[in-house]
Amino acid sequence: MFLLIGGDSEIGVATIRHLATQNMPALATTRRPERVGGRIELLDLSRPLNHWEPPASASAACIFAAVSRLAACAIEPEASAFINVEQTLALAARLLARGLYVLFMSSNQVFDGSVAKIGADAPTCPVSEYGRQKARTEAALRQYMDRGAPVGILRLAKVVSPDMKLMHGWIDALKAGRSIRAFHDMRMAPAPTEMVVRAITHLLRDKVCGIFQFSGPRDVSYLEIGYRLAKRIGAAPSRVERVSAIEAGQPLGATPCHTTLDSSALRGHYGLIVPDAWVVLETPILQSSAPDWSAPEATNRLRPRR
Repeated sequence: MFLLIGGDSEIGVATIRHLATQNMPALATTRRPERVGGRIELLDLSRPLNHWEPPASASAACIFAAVSRLAACAIEPEASAFINVEQTLALAARLLARGLYVLFMSSNQVFDGSVAKIGADAPTCPVSEYGRQKARTEAALRQYMDRGAPVGILRLAKVVSPDMKLMHGWIDALKAGRSIRAFHDMRMAPAPTEMVVRAITHLLRDKVCGIFQFSGPRDVSYLEIGYRLAKRIGAAPSRVERVSAIEAGQPLGATPCHTTLDSSALRGHYGLIVPDAWVVLETPILQSSAPDWSAPEATNRLRPRR
């Protein structure tokens, strides 16, 4: 059985659903008591872990739980580091001591974004507090790896789902004749949730050790996305207002020049290749159904279409 720590997150929920389709049993944890029930148990990383034990039937665990907002980590560095570093490492140690494989979900924020498609073996150089915390946790987990412990790290950039609230909000506003504000200096290299979930499933199932990365092949700015949406639904481009993320007060690290990661390891192991940004962004949101990402023609459905 797979154990998903923080499995009530968006990616965690999608992972559980995918595992169910593959007849792979999973148990999730949540820090929210109101969500406990069925195959969801309570585990709050802000509380001591002394008396918590993973299910005896669990063979592998994925750690989704984290304080992941850049602003939250910047405002409360000590409180967020307690969860993202201290408690996460205590949890990993507990899981490893019980013989479980541990997959840690990390981020492109461990890099400063100055290099496109940066390699997994490149030295970490975070700018944001969140990135520094992830890098510290990675460093400790890599020590476990060096000693032969069953640990994997998966770094992700932007993950998008068909119900991405920002995109739907922009579409609704443009259709209603209202303007939208889009950052010209904030970028994404999006990967679809469906493919990210498949990567997680492969790594958990095979208990693969090492550092893996997954992102789209190129960056697009939020301003480009806004213009693309306006054109697609017939709205005037003047409805898309160019604004600066930095001037708007976005936290340090929110505007890297590049968010792409070298994803060749997952491509080589499992044939996972993220389509172009426009394929990822337009198809799930502006068409009635999401594409079949396993079909070869999916990458050519729209040309040019994170």
